[in-house]
Amino acid sequence: MATSRKAITVVATGARLLVGAVVAVGCVAGVAAAIVAPWPAVEHTAASSRVTTVPGDPLLVCTGPFRALGRDSQSADQMQSAGDAQIMVDGEPTAPEQSTIATPDLVGGVGASVFTGSVEGRESAEIAASESIALAEEDLTGLAAASCAPATTQSWIVGGSVETGANDVLVLSNPGSVPATVTLEVYGGSPNPTTRVIPAATQIALPFASIAADAEDPVVRITAEGAPVRAVLQSALTRTLDPAGADLQGTAMEASDILRFAGVQVVAPTEGTATDAVRLLSIDADTVAQVVVRDEAGDVASEFTVPLTAATPLDVALADLELGTYSVEVTAETPLVGAIWQSEGTGPGMDFAWMTPAPTLAEALFAVPAGPSPKLHLVNSTDQNVTVQLSAVGGASRDVTVRAGSSDALVVRDDTVYRLVADGDLTAAVTMAAAGQLAGWPVVSGVSADREITVYP
Repeated sequence: MATSRKAITVVATGARLLVGAVVAVGCVAGVAAAIVAPWPAVEHTAASSRVTTVPGDPLLVCTGPFRALGRDSQSADQMQSAGDAQIMVDGEPTAPEQSTIATPDLVGGVGASVFTGSVEGRESAEIAASESIALAEEDLTGLAAASCAPATTQSWIVGGSVETGANDVLVLSNPGSVPATVTLEVYGGSPNPTTRVIPAATQIALPFASIAADAEDPVVRITAEGAPVRAVLQSALTRTLDPAGADLQGTAMEASDILRFAGVQVVAPTEGTATDAVRLLSIDADTVAQVVVRDEAGDVASEFTVPLTAATPLDVALADLELGTYSVEVTAETPLVGAIWQSEGTGPGMDFAWMTPAPTLAEALFAVPAGPSPKLHLVNSTDQNVTVQLSAVGGASRDVTVRAGSSDALVVRDDTVYRLVADGDLTAAVTMAAAGQLAGWPVVSGVSADREITVYP
């Protein structure tokens, strides 16, 4: 019996050990599962609603009088008006209202024009304006023309010169109701930024040599606080005391890894010296830019690479090109800004013009000011044909198909506003050309569109 009771005790003890082991394993497994499995959470989703905003009133700022430097021998930096630009402007659904901002540092002139469109109901307003002035004076010759543009908080001027004979001026306009503090950062020159305060409803101008004195191929970043500003580079060139061209250059588009230029003109034989050049800046990193130049048929006319050092602008000649109009595409692995310089040559009575990159668009309202032989250049960089309807506001329309990978040039009228509507994406530019007169600028959409935002109570 003793043996039997001992056996029962051993069995019972073994059973308790087995049960304990199972319970222990279960506890460990439960803890492990608790660690792996997500704990219950209490989530609260904030109440919100989607609201479509009413589009704002579009606003365009023009440059105003062309500024002449050095006419007063007692005050070399004094700026005098060399004449007021002619402006072409219109809008849809209604014509914009015109106002004027002050130009206190300018002797003569009537101030700079600002155009404001109005929104009726919830309909998006759109306005277009451009300006031009033909100069034929002892110290200034050439055609200066550009589109009027909105004020922004950041923009780029890619162009200009501080070499002997260059009389370039950076024009800064504040159309707002509060002062703007503007910081000018020059690439290719002094690393120390320049700061200026622009009063409300005022335009000021700075001689380029005062802000980019040691820059060989200057590029300027303009940053505004307090109120947005519109920046324009006004250029004039003198060769051996003779005037050799004038230009108005708007700001370049934001930095991108692909820049497209439409309507690049080669109007003079190179004869071993390039009359066109591209200025490029890689902002943050060293890179290699690929430059491809195509004729209107889409055939490659020139192709080359450009090594770029971070934060160092570089001018590269567009050489060995026949007379004609081209499109240029620049690509890189880092963001770039750029512009193209075009000229008739460097002698007296010649003219030059800067062309900035053209944004991709499918619809735009644009103005063509007074000027010689205006053309609209359309570039289709896609692999599909694009059909474009071009119509003068209040006038007749015409259709044209731009073949895939090619471009086309349409004769347009000056002093006219046009509506462009395409069934695909393309880039476009307006050009003008005659002996001693050269100008060009990209077409930019001016739509003030409504947008949808999320509102939280």
